[in-house]
Amino acid sequence: MCDQSCIDFANKTLKSEDVKGKSVIEVGSYDINGSLRSMVESLQPLTYKGVDIEMGPGVDEVCNAEDLLTHYGEEKFDLLICTEVIEHVQNWRQVISNFKNILKPDGVLPIATRSIGFAYHSAPADYWRYQVSDMEVIFADMIIEVLDKDPEQPGVFIKAREHPSFALSNCT
Repeated sequence: MCDQSCIDFANKTLKSEDVKGKSVIEVGSYDINGSLRSMVESLQPLTYKGVDIEMGPGVDEVCNAEDLLTHYGEEKFDLLICTEVIEHVQNWRQVISNFKNILKPDGVLPIATRSIGFAYHSAPADYWRYQVSDMEVIFADMIIEVLDKDPEQPGVFIKAREHPSFALSNCT
């Protein structure tokens, strides 16, 4: 899912060098009200995989976000896109950890999520609301390149980058 302000954010912040020749995964790719897929594919990624918890438009493979690391392994993608998902996963800490761990060093992570004031929307559930200050803490171990409020609705946009020298062996 991705509304116009989300699309505008991606158009402004995702650069050709973030995408061209890179492996891309979109988590929560079921296209209900818009998607970044065509915009990202126009930047010529090496691969593009859309995953969600059920098959539908934009979904190439069914995979729960909590199972990403188990399913794909460590350091497999250069770009992980996630729009309007993390407010819907109960175990957000595990999901964010999976995002960080399936990214390669220097990998890019754009996220759009909802903030306090956005109406309850169960699809399939609705657990959380995030503020800019939450994203600063959650992604303090990454390079935060952009962190903004959604200009249209209560929400947050972030583009974070894995440290170029990050290695999972450094975390043990």
